[in-house]
Amino acid sequence: MNPMTQSDTLFQRAQHSIPGGVNSPVRAFKAVGGTPPFIQSAQGARVVDVDNRHYIDYIGSWGPMICGHAHPEVVEAVQKAMSRGASFGAPTEKEVQLAETIINLVPSIEMVRLVNSGTEATMSAVRLARAATGRDSLLMFEGCYHGHGDAFLAKAGSGLATFGVPSSPGVPQATVQQTLTLPYNNLQAVNDLFARHDAGIAAVIVEPVAGNMGCVPPEPGFLQGLATICRRHGTLLIFDEVMTGFRVARGGAQELYGVTPDLTTLGKIIGGGLPVGAYGGRRDLMQQIAPSGPVYQAGTLSGNPLATAAGLATLNILSQPGFYETLEWRCQRLCAGISSILESNAIPHVATRVGSMFGLFFTNNKTVKNFDEANTSDRIRFNRWFHGMLQQGIFLAPSQFEAGFLSIAHDDAIIDATLDAAQQVAFTLTVP
Repeated sequence: MNPMTQSDTLFQRAQHSIPGGVNSPVRAFKAVGGTPPFIQSAQGARVVDVDNRHYIDYIGSWGPMICGHAHPEVVEAVQKAMSRGASFGAPTEKEVQLAETIINLVPSIEMVRLVNSGTEATMSAVRLARAATGRDSLLMFEGCYHGHGDAFLAKAGSGLATFGVPSSPGVPQATVQQTLTLPYNNLQAVNDLFARHDAGIAAVIVEPVAGNMGCVPPEPGFLQGLATICRRHGTLLIFDEVMTGFRVARGGAQELYGVTPDLTTLGKIIGGGLPVGAYGGRRDLMQQIAPSGPVYQAGTLSGNPLATAAGLATLNILSQPGFYETLEWRCQRLCAGISSILESNAIPHVATRVGSMFGLFFTNNKTVKNFDEANTSDRIRFNRWFHGMLQQGIFLAPSQFEAGFLSIAHDDAIIDATLDAAQQVAFTLTVP
């Protein structure tokens, strides 16, 4: 029997005061089993737990730590901001600077509103879309996650293109009765739905690269097709770039794929990992937000001084020449190396990657392009892979259905160490 670790002790203690012992469900390791390591510090590409075990981190706070943990320029910016005060509940110059920077970098955004989280951004964008179109229905895609707002906690009904049903207790049926769900990457299903939905659809919201069923890239023409259908029917297209914004390209997935949405949501990457989010888009739409217009949305900590300081420092770092080229090359090398190792051990899998986001599915399928195909993955094999890599000092997302992320701090030595670990673990996966 293994001795109790400090993480074990903390987890037991936490369960007396925090539901499930964690403040966000995936941290509890329910999908993979075991006790989550409690992290005490991080630097660059590594995190350290309370038992002083060091890990190479491919979670990156679920994406925003693109510059690595505790980057000196970001730390300095936050320290200076904190010395002047944490929150004022009043406008600051840095809010304006961050808004201007986002507008300069993201192709579709003409005006932007800072909020406190990705969930708040998506909820607000949908409210604006409904107000602007005078319609109620929302179309989303199975396997995409847009935060824990009630309207998004819907799963597919009894048949294709039916209204959603609540996927969580506490969400009223009436709240999701205007939420429609379709398979991701199925443009024909979208066309069919619009052809028979007489009342009209206010918005289509989509992760342009799905990151919450693993990393699932859009099929060629899928995003472009969504934009065309939305324009034809007077429906607003919302790109949920909480994960992909400033991650897969400097201007997000919309720059990478050359598609212009009406509205865009962004997450913690614009705050260097601090609590922040944003939604923005066409000027005529954004001017409908209070106090310019009648669509109400507010927040005491929106655009707070710490997050804006960290965000400006982060966006300055990733705007340096060669940043994305280096990041993409390193992620390509990592993913190709892991795939080669698994192939040499005759382990069926699908490896996916867009920019510095990546996914790995232990499946006999040749491709993974939607949630049903992702769901064919061998969870038992993934769990063995996850725990094997964790024992080797590699911290991956503790779920088959979460993407992984690189930072600029993942240098060649870090990637070599990861591939060495993968070689050790892959051999164990061949043993029944």
